[in-house]
Amino acid sequence: MTTKTKRQQVTFKIPKETNERLEALARATRRTKTFVLEEAVSAYLNYNEWQIQSIQRGLEDMKAGRVTPVEDVIAELEAELENCPD
Repeated sequence: MTTKTKRQQVTFKIPKETNERLEALARATRRTKTFVLEEAVSAYLNYNEWQIQSIQRGLEDMKAGRVTPVEDVIAELEAELENCPD
C-alpha cells in the first residue's frame, strides 16, 4: 500500500521569461512544470535551511567561547599554502 502526501496548492506569479524557462526545462526533462517547481523549491529550502542552521550553530559556538582567533586561522592557512606543490 502506498501513502500519498497531502498536497496543497500554492499560487504565485512569475515573469514571463521565467515561465518560458520552466516550460522548456519541463519539456526537455519530460517532466511536468509542477515536478520541476517542486524540485526547485525543495532544493532552495534545503540549502537555505542548512545555511541558517550553520549560522545558528556558529553563533552558539561564539557565545560559548568555542572560537579560534583569526590570527591562528591565517597562520594555519599560510602553513598549508607553503606545503602546496607549485
